[in-house]
Amino acid sequence: MLSVTPIPAFSDNYIWLLRQDSSQEVCVVDPGDAAPVIAYLEREGLTLGGVLITHHHHDHTGGLGELIQRYAPRVIGPDNPEIDGIDERVSDGDEFRIMGRLFEVIAAPGHTLDHIAFFTAGIPPLLFSGDVLFSGGCGRLFEGTPPQMCASLTRLDALPDDTLVFAAHEYTLSNLAFAKAADPDNDDVIAAARECERARDLDRPTLPTTLERERRINPFLRCDDAGVRRAAAAHGSTDSKDATFATLRAWKDNF
Repeated sequence: MLSVTPIPAFSDNYIWLLRQDSSQEVCVVDPGDAAPVIAYLEREGLTLGGVLITHHHHDHTGGLGELIQRYAPRVIGPDNPEIDGIDERVSDGDEFRIMGRLFEVIAAPGHTLDHIAFFTAGIPPLLFSGDVLFSGGCGRLFEGTPPQMCASLTRLDALPDDTLVFAAHEYTLSNLAFAKAADPDNDDVIAAARECERARDLDRPTLPTTLERERRINPFLRCDDAGVRRAAAAHGSTDSKDATFATLRAWKDNF
C-alpha cells in the first residue's frame, strides 16, 4: 500500500512524501526546501530514493540540489533545461514505475508551460497536481493562456471521481472565500468552508481532496454551471467555457 504524508514547507507549501508499505526508501514531490525533508527522513530513519517535479518554480525545486548531493535519488520531471538535476525528463503520456506504482504523466500547461501532473491508478487513484488544481481553485497563469489552463483542468477533471488530489499549497480557505462569491447559491461550498476552517483550527491540512468533491465546490471546474456564469458575467465575458474561465481567473487575481 502506498501512503502519502505532507511535509510542510515555507508558509503554505506541501512536499508530499510517498512510501510503499514499510519500505525505508521513499519519494517526495516538489521539494522546494531540502531542510524539512532531511529532518523528516532522519527522524523516521528513511532514505530518499525518488523525487517527482511538476514544474520549474523555485518553491518546488529549490531543495533539489541538496537532496541530490545527500541521497542521489532518481529524479523525474518535465523536459525543461531550466531545472537542474533531472535524470528522467518526461512528457505527456509517458509512464514510469516508482514506489511500486505505475504513474502516468499528464501535461498541464497554464500555470507554467512546462507543468506536468502525476497520476497513478489504484484504490484509490492518486493525482499530484502541483500548482494547476487546488482545492476550491487553480493556479495563477504565469506563462500559459486561459484556454491552456482550462484545457488542463478539463483533462484532470476527466479522471475518476474517487481520485485523491494532492495539491502543492494550502490555499483552500482563500479559494473557498472566492468560491462563495463565484458560486453564491452553492451550499456545498459553504459546507466545505466550514469543514476546512475546523481542520485549519486544528492545524490539519485540508488536503487531499477528491475530484468528486472538487466538481461540487471548485468554480474553475464549474465554468459551464449557470450560477457560476451568472456571477462571472458581472466581471467579464461568459460567452464560452474558455471565456468564463478567463473571467473567473482575472476576478480571482484581484479578489
